[in-house]
Amino acid sequence: MIPRALTQTGTGSSASYAVNSFVSSVNIGFGCVTTGTVTYTVQHTFDGTNWFNHPDVASETTNADGNYAFPVASIRVTVTAGTGSVAVTIIQAGVNAQ
Repeated sequence: MIPRALTQTGTGSSASYAVNSFVSSVNIGFGCVTTGTVTYTVQHTFDGTNWFNHPDVASETTNADGNYAFPVASIRVTVTAGTGSVAVTIIQAGVNAQ
């Protein structure tokens, strides 16, 4: 499993991580590490257009972790306030290279 990283500094949304849906089990774990002062939410999409907030990692202000047990198309992090940054490390089971 190769960890993937997303980072967002200041307000706005990071680039997205495209989930590999061709593995037999789409188990994804992620951890968020903040620097400075930020409010952030991890989001996912099914179609690349409509983004939904993660049910447990939304409006966070400190380090947090979570997971996706079922398929989504992409994941990103959105900073809604603050002057710091958030770095998200994503690990998807069964993904060795991309």
